[in-house]
Amino acid sequence: MALDNTHYGFEKINEMIGSSPKKIFFAGVGGVSMSSLAKVCVLRGHSVSGYDRTESDLTRKISEEGVKVVYDSLPEYADASDIVVYTVAMNESDPVIKRARELGRPLISRADFLGYIMKDYPVRVGVSGMHGKSTTTAIAASVFEAAGLDPTVFGGARMKKTGECNLIGGRECFVFEACEYMGSFLDFYPTLPVVLNIDMDHPDYFKSMDMIIDHFAAFMKKSDRAVVNGDDIEVAEAVKRAGVEPITFGRSPSCDYTLGGVSIGPRSSSFDVLYRGEFLTHAEINVPGEHIALDALAAAAAGHASGISPEAIGRGLSSYAGINRRMEFVGKTARGTDVYDDYAHHPTELNATLKTAGRMGYEKLFVVFQPHTFSRTKELFDEFAYVLAGSLAEKTVLAPIYPARETNIYGVTSDGLAAAVKNRGADAVSAGSLDEAAEMIKEIAGDGDCVVVAGAGDIDRLPAMLTEKE
Repeated sequence: MALDNTHYGFEKINEMIGSSPKKIFFAGVGGVSMSSLAKVCVLRGHSVSGYDRTESDLTRKISEEGVKVVYDSLPEYADASDIVVYTVAMNESDPVIKRARELGRPLISRADFLGYIMKDYPVRVGVSGMHGKSTTTAIAASVFEAAGLDPTVFGGARMKKTGECNLIGGRECFVFEACEYMGSFLDFYPTLPVVLNIDMDHPDYFKSMDMIIDHFAAFMKKSDRAVVNGDDIEVAEAVKRAGVEPITFGRSPSCDYTLGGVSIGPRSSSFDVLYRGEFLTHAEINVPGEHIALDALAAAAAGHASGISPEAIGRGLSSYAGINRRMEFVGKTARGTDVYDDYAHHPTELNATLKTAGRMGYEKLFVVFQPHTFSRTKELFDEFAYVLAGSLAEKTVLAPIYPARETNIYGVTSDGLAAAVKNRGADAVSAGSLDEAAEMIKEIAGDGDCVVVAGAGDIDRLPAMLTEKE
């Protein structure tokens, strides 16, 4: 059985840790956020160790930075620790978790511990929403860096500028991605919440849109104001329930922050940022897509609301170099097809990505999509079929559904999704494996064409399979 978030809060965790250095063990230390939390604890003088199943670049790096990393979970690690921090991906039967409970050691979930860590920073910008969190967090980090604020950043994807997902900066400013899954963001303490959008997702946790809106309202209540998408009706309802002052961004002229002079190229976007109809700054970003421009607008609004000058905002936006797997150009196939890699795993995200690709001037567009989790595919089946059928793709290849934490109790398959796309008049086929999907694309896509690889599972291996030399 998977573990839940603890929701202790800052005061209780502060009592657990006290003023003297502690022996802290991280169960699942190889994760992006967990590894950075372990590093922060080392810098704060604690004795830090952790477990992960496999060695990785992250575990090797934090080992060099003072974290003792082990690759087997044994009860004695709990014996030697004062506190155990865990990721909810861990199981109740894990030997360290079981032993910690037997000994009465404090067990703290990752999100709860992250909330405790961030509370020390006077400025805390938390980026939430079903889509665009990682991109907006990284752009906001670039804006705050351009202002000379040396932010500490906890993001969800590797930033090309630094090669890192997270940055350990100064102690004044904390910019973080606020994930809604399992209510994790309810353990955070933003001084400026940002809400990009609200959509139906994570049906294994959220049972209704009303439940989702309540969660986002509770997140916004952490402050008395919030930067919000002024075009999103669910966001507007969450703002109403939260009772906070909205600072709006979006396409509507009534929003506080809007875009002007938007130009989307094959691999870049340029636009003006307008504040209440007046020119604020100009930006040119080396990532294509109007949805990227809107994410940048949200970051600009957060920066401006935090007192950053228009000049610094413009520099920060223009110095943003992108993050991994967000319309990332990764190379060419042997036949000259351009390959792009994207994390899109929800119909809204997939629609934005494929619209961008369709406007990039290629002769033909091909798509390889891997649905992520059976519950999401079942709940949003019709939306996925509609988006894939409505794209400009010459052909869509569906990879097998990535199960993540689930088993297929829903009876949903990629074969069924491919059939639904074909029933809507588009060409789609289901591949039995990633290898088969790669071979299909290599056979049909040529010079002057584009293939977009999309999904949040192990499909991130496919671009290398397409671009490897034959």
